Amino acid sequence: MAEYSEVQMEVKVTGYEAIEKKVKASGNSGRIYVPIQWMNCRVKLIRLDPLKSDK
Repeated sequence: MAEYSEVQMEVKVTGYEAIEKKVKASGNSGRIYVPIQWMNCRVKLIRLDPLKSDK
């Protein structure tokens, strides 16, 4: 994994509902389930934790 420095930033988002969840493994990627009522709605995902180092 390439090394790089992460800087925490503040992001302001206006919306209707927010859910905080952990990403679960799914094959070679990650997955987050959202309510079925969100189908066909636009969403934004924001990573809240820094990436873990492989050191």
